[in-house]
Amino acid sequence: MELTMTSNNNKLVGDFWGGLAAMLVALPSAIAFGVTIYASIGPVYAALGAMAGILGATALGLVTPALGGTNRLITAPCAPAAALLSAFAIELVERGVEPAFIVLMLSAVGVICGMMQLLLGFMGIGSLIKYIPFPVVSGYLTGVGLIIIGSQIPKFLGDPGGHSWWRVLIAPEWWQWQSAVIGSVTILVMLGAPLITRIVPAAILGLLSGVLTYFALAYGVDEKLLVIEGNKLIIGPLGGTASSLLEAVTSRWREIGELKLSQIAGLFGTALILALLLSIDTLKTAVVLDTMTRSRHDSNRELVAQGLGNVASACAGGMPGAGQMGATLVNLASGGQTRVSGVFEGVLSLIAFLLLGTFIAWIPVAALAGILIVVGVRMIDRHSLRLLESPWTLSDFIVIVTVVAVAVGYSLIAASGVGIALAMFLFIREQLGSTVIRGTTDGGNRFSKRVRLPRDMDLLEKKGAQTAILELQGSLFFGTKDQLYTALEPELGKRKYIVLDMRRVQSVDVTAVHLLSQIRDSLIERDAVLVFSGVSRTLPNGRNIGEFFDQMALTKMTNSVKVFPELDDALEWIEDQTLRESSVEPSEVASLQLKDFELFSDHKDETLADLEASMERRSLLKDEKVYSFGDPGNELYLILKGAVRITLPSAGPAAAHHALTYGRGDFFGGMAFLSEMTRLNDATALEDTELYVLPREQFERLKEEHKRLACHLVEALAKVLAMRLRYSDKELMAMQD
Repeated sequence: MELTMTSNNNKLVGDFWGGLAAMLVALPSAIAFGVTIYASIGPVYAALGAMAGILGATALGLVTPALGGTNRLITAPCAPAAALLSAFAIELVERGVEPAFIVLMLSAVGVICGMMQLLLGFMGIGSLIKYIPFPVVSGYLTGVGLIIIGSQIPKFLGDPGGHSWWRVLIAPEWWQWQSAVIGSVTILVMLGAPLITRIVPAAILGLLSGVLTYFALAYGVDEKLLVIEGNKLIIGPLGGTASSLLEAVTSRWREIGELKLSQIAGLFGTALILALLLSIDTLKTAVVLDTMTRSRHDSNRELVAQGLGNVASACAGGMPGAGQMGATLVNLASGGQTRVSGVFEGVLSLIAFLLLGTFIAWIPVAALAGILIVVGVRMIDRHSLRLLESPWTLSDFIVIVTVVAVAVGYSLIAASGVGIALAMFLFIREQLGSTVIRGTTDGGNRFSKRVRLPRDMDLLEKKGAQTAILELQGSLFFGTKDQLYTALEPELGKRKYIVLDMRRVQSVDVTAVHLLSQIRDSLIERDAVLVFSGVSRTLPNGRNIGEFFDQMALTKMTNSVKVFPELDDALEWIEDQTLRESSVEPSEVASLQLKDFELFSDHKDETLADLEASMERRSLLKDEKVYSFGDPGNELYLILKGAVRITLPSAGPAAAHHALTYGRGDFFGGMAFLSEMTRLNDATALEDTELYVLPREQFERLKEEHKRLACHLVEALAKVLAMRLRYSDKELMAMQD
């Protein structure tokens, strides 16, 4: 018990330091993100934006880790939310919407976004979001990074007029050199800090250097910078008290009734895109955290917690957020162990707001712009340029460039739509680029596991050209329909049996079933048969192939379409049909005599009489064991009537593997008998069966009394076993080809 308490105390201490370090990283970024969004409404709203960032970090830190299940994950305002909401605010400003009304709409978007994340979590969509293709995510994040950089350039250069970044760049008369100096120092310190120390986060050192530079300029160059009222270079007063916090929360919702239902409905598009972006950002961070800590997160539970956190943040007047990669990794490196570290981050953010409100008011906007420019540059996926090195990945690079171009040139919402469309394109392209034909084998090179007599095997080998075996794989859908038909078309006119092995098929749609129906009808006209194997199973999408084929009336015509659970069953049926058509009956019921065995066709009756006297006759009922794995191999078995199935025992609950089936007129058990080893398989009567059994001691006596017969018997056994190996080798080579 004492050890447990000590361990818990150690975790709590680690969580505190991890939460503190995470707060030091997340809070400056949260302030910068909030200023970015609200300054888009107008410079006077920068302070409100800073408060929104702080309140967001507080609410998200208190609510999300308390309900989520991912240890060490830090949730805070993030860059994708800043980029999307600032673009949304700019659009509303251009439409002439009142600034106070825009503030309300930003809060409403946050609430709707959180509720959508809740819905995504309850619907189990969390398990699917992380499968969005990498090129789409890469392009979107790069676009967000460029938008952040563009939005910060005017603030970096001190332009108070809210002009676009490119107009500011070509108009030096709008620049304020003090702002450029502060932003440059912040960027240089933030980039160089990791080379000196990693104890204090680079964002904190960059922010402190920006503040110190500001006051150095104020005292040494321009004393007007010491005036807080009307100063456009700093955030301005926040009112960091408990009463101001309560006022920030309540005042906004006193006016929420002014929003009409039609206006709220118009926010759903933006909220949905924001919910998807924040969910992807969170789950991506959780996946990285899983890799580093050898843990496993619950995607859907995390989405529910993120949704509740964003609802709480919006209700408190804060901005939405997601699981933040940088703050999470700092938390992990600083000793964070559990979800409590995230709660500490939220509590410490609130304390920082209440105690440091006056200090935060003096933070230069250019310093925050410098931090965000570095964040934006780091979001740009420079590694994607490697996709240009190979023609195989060129299309992926085009997807990235397209998403970036739409995001920067038009809007993030449009880029999301383009990204979803391109995701579907990538999937279809992948399916079209992979073959659905795993292999095509001639019937003369692939046989069932039913062991036949040499004369039967010769016949089946000669008649093998009338059978084509196609092993299918992947997805059979409208995109691969032509590929499937191209592979089948050459076989339709010359084969009597077309076997389609569906064992590796992952999905089937109506278009593919329609094509298979056309192939079936074409075979019917030629009195040929379409044979399916491996259809009685459930696909990964939950659909049962056999039931689907029945529903579409593909397998209803039993005379022209045959369905078997395994490929071996299908091949055995075709072999039986071929032998019958050649006047060779494969399943006679009469019991054989020893002289009827091809193994002894060259021996005299009196010699066989002595051999028969050395054997014992044994009758078995259906499903009765002949021998089991591990039994001594001291008997040779000849089948007078019936059949015997040889199976390999399987470890675990899986069914035993079917190896071979021996029929009337054949023998089995020869390998263990000749080598005097134990049995490595099980033998079971497939039906009522009669056997001749030659025990090892009788064979030893036979060698003494009939050396020639014993020698011929061993030679005959060796020849048959060699022939079986020959057919097996031929099959293996055909399967490899």
